[in-house]
Amino acid sequence: MSRRFRGFLPVVVDVETGGFSSSTDALLEIAAVMIGLDADGNLCRGESHAYHVQPFEGANIEPAALAVNGIDPFHPLRPAIAERDALQRIFRDVRTAMRGAGCRRAVLVGHNAAFDLGFLNAAVARTDIKRNPFHPFSCFDTATLAGVALGQTVLAKATVVANIDWDSSCAHSARYDAERTADLFCSIANASRDSYLRAEERARLLGWIEPAPAEAVPEDPEP
Repeated sequence: MSRRFRGFLPVVVDVETGGFSSSTDALLEIAAVMIGLDADGNLCRGESHAYHVQPFEGANIEPAALAVNGIDPFHPLRPAIAERDALQRIFRDVRTAMRGAGCRRAVLVGHNAAFDLGFLNAAVARTDIKRNPFHPFSCFDTATLAGVALGQTVLAKATVVANIDWDSSCAHSARYDAERTADLFCSIANASRDSYLRAEERARLLGWIEPAPAEAVPEDPEP
């Protein structure tokens, strides 16, 4: 994995929110799905980690957003945790996966990834978390990849044409959307594996230096 993406570990992230503005609107759900390699060298979906998130103090929540995602942020039985706690848990899992894969940084994979990365970065800034394992601006966007590879940019349609199961009744759950996005990313990447192998051989013939060994990822001291 560390060679496949130049030392970066792709991690699929999906968020459900109270609107479109990462600076003012609530983060309500976050899910992260790890990407691994199987014995044949194909990308495969790994573990999923998902949390309901309590709106930060003063957060804006648009009724139209809740109508789409079906979330009741203040339901008494909703198992939501504080924003900082949710991020710390996600980041610990990501760092564990990074160590296992020998990668030095994580790169966010998302469907319309700039949206998810924007909310992630805004939450990191709000909660003053110092050790964010994700690259601050680079990301892999499956909407772009699916548009090129499949001629579809909507997640539901892209997964169907890629022969991946899609259940509309489960959509707009951060975990479900992240898992389907992970399946889509792996499907597209695996379909282009021959192209990657040709490019890797070309890079070798050009004499390009292999990426430096991954830096050790320190254990997380936070509980």
